[in-house]
Amino acid sequence: MTPSEEIMEYFDSTSNRETRKDLRLAVELVGGSKIAVDCGCGAGSDIAYLRSKGFLVNAFDIEQDAIMRCQKRFGNDDKVRLTQASFRTFDYPRASLILADASLFFCLEDDFVEVWGKITDSLQSQGIFVGSFLGPEDTMAGLEYKKEAFWPEVFVVSEEQVRGWLIGFDILSFTEHRSEGKSADGVPYQWHVFSVVAQKNNSTKIK
Repeated sequence: MTPSEEIMEYFDSTSNRETRKDLRLAVELVGGSKIAVDCGCGAGSDIAYLRSKGFLVNAFDIEQDAIMRCQKRFGNDDKVRLTQASFRTFDYPRASLILADASLFFCLEDDFVEVWGKITDSLQSQGIFVGSFLGPEDTMAGLEYKKEAFWPEVFVVSEEQVRGWLIGFDILSFTEHRSEGKSADGVPYQWHVFSVVAQKNNSTKIK
């Protein structure tokens, strides 16, 4: 299915975005092998950063256009492995870092427990998870979210839920972001996001 004009504009606007602080922190904390998974890679800005830091990057996105953009951008780099897949269908390799920035928002709620199990199982002991979760007061969680333009389902969570899933991780950074502004297309927007950097320990269990 051809992505909407809004999705295409989102990919255009984020293809060279500034690397988020949480990802920079996570990369500094990774020890041993540098193998990353980028969940929902979009136009590839985080792939580019991870490659600049010496990581082999396994990246996936459900949108064919995202994968095509990344193939054009990284097609000559054998350290970037691209797959068109969903959170549930992707075959997660062993990794020292898993990134899910603004992508778990669109994991189907019914799939999440299975998906989170795959993510935690694929992380090496002492591996780093860095990602974000959509809070209930975000515009995307409300009635005015343009489902027909973007993705039809969003996964909204509470802080309590997120912290429950992180049992067995050492939480290195947990930030609740609340801010107001305008989206890329100039529409008023309220952000409510939980951002996490956490390190897997040997007692990690799925809850």
